[in-house]
Amino acid sequence: MNECQLAIAVQRKPYKMKRYRIVTVLIKRGGAHVFTFIHCADLHLDSPLRGLSERKDLPEEDIKLAARRALQNLVEMSIEEHVAFIVIAGDLYDGNWEDYETGLFFNRCMAQLGEHHIEVFIIRGNHDAASHMTKELQFPSHVHKLSERQPETFVLEDLHVAIHGQGFAQRDVMDNLVVHYPDAIGGYFNIGILHTSLEGQQGHAPYAPCRMEDLLHKGYQYWALGHIHKRQVLHEDPPIIYPGNLQGRHINETGPKGCTLVTVDGSKVKIEHRDLDVLRFYSVQVPLDKVDSDEAFHVAVSQAIGHVIDANLSYPLVLRIELTGRTSMHETMLQDRKRYYHEVESAALTRIGAHVWIEKVEFKTSSLVSHHSQEEQHHALQVFSQSITSASIDEEFLQAFLNEVPQTFREKMSEYFQSPDATRVDSIQDVLSLIEGAEQKVLAMLTKGVDKK
Repeated sequence: MNECQLAIAVQRKPYKMKRYRIVTVLIKRGGAHVFTFIHCADLHLDSPLRGLSERKDLPEEDIKLAARRALQNLVEMSIEEHVAFIVIAGDLYDGNWEDYETGLFFNRCMAQLGEHHIEVFIIRGNHDAASHMTKELQFPSHVHKLSERQPETFVLEDLHVAIHGQGFAQRDVMDNLVVHYPDAIGGYFNIGILHTSLEGQQGHAPYAPCRMEDLLHKGYQYWALGHIHKRQVLHEDPPIIYPGNLQGRHINETGPKGCTLVTVDGSKVKIEHRDLDVLRFYSVQVPLDKVDSDEAFHVAVSQAIGHVIDANLSYPLVLRIELTGRTSMHETMLQDRKRYYHEVESAALTRIGAHVWIEKVEFKTSSLVSHHSQEEQHHALQVFSQSITSASIDEEFLQAFLNEVPQTFREKMSEYFQSPDATRVDSIQDVLSLIEGAEQKVLAMLTKGVDKK
């Protein structure tokens, strides 16, 4: 911190606050107020990076401390931007973790903010509700946890800001919490904090569901949402925003991650996304339609990976490679997956100075011989394809398979897929991927007349 920043930090005073469990009528005050605050959510501190925690070729600091370093970036940015306060829309932690060092680390970061008179407002999300740490560890005095029993409002008098919210009392909150939030307070900038699966959101448990109309009906000037890990601006006036999580944790959380910086100037609200992550995940498609040799394969993979590297300079990258298209190499690749997995890794290492690791290689190519022609020529193949199709659309079968995957099968997975993460079969989508991979391998064997070993 330079002398100018130090002087500003020393001169700043804590904002005066009043706390309301039942919102009362406050005197309306005029005048424009310019201030900034940060909206973030879903920190999931010390959550393992899925598919990478057991990799021995990755730097330990980049893997185990990624979420912590992202939080440190948040603290540094908050101080540099002289924000008035931070709102965290749930999920500080990652379920029922009992390592109290995680909670102590969070409190140390909050203490840094307190030294600069930056207030923090938190609600508990579904993962926090399952955590011992949020139940037992006390926060510093400038960190304010809103009630889980009913909506609660904090008022920052000096800024004319009212912050409304309610946390999760238990993990599985299936009620619409927002219907009980108070209406906007006149003359104040009203912020609603909510951990929710807003109507239309996919890929997350439908906790605290609500509709867009429910939020707009309250008359707030900003809605700070959490629970969905993808950044989304759902409504511009007033802003209704999911900031995404601070740090991607697996291949389904791709691209830049961070927080939303909000500047309020009277009735004008400006929002900016700020990157805070330290490592990024991407899924990279490599079309192989015109590839007919190992040399051409290497060039195609190198180019596809290079585009991602160029767009994320200085960031370590974890990539899932999807090999797609109709190619004469289809059967060869499926019969020697291990070799082509390492060919992909080799291509990733050709960029000097880049830090790239391959999470998985998915073989999604097809033969130059059309699928339909094979079905016409081979009755056995036709029956096989029909069976695969039936299994893929039978949700009851897929769920039963997921629940009963034998350990012996899991142990064979790593050898088959040639991937450190191949033993994970945690979702119906994972099962569908297995079925698709099995279909491709059998088609390749039947096409070439190779007996299954």
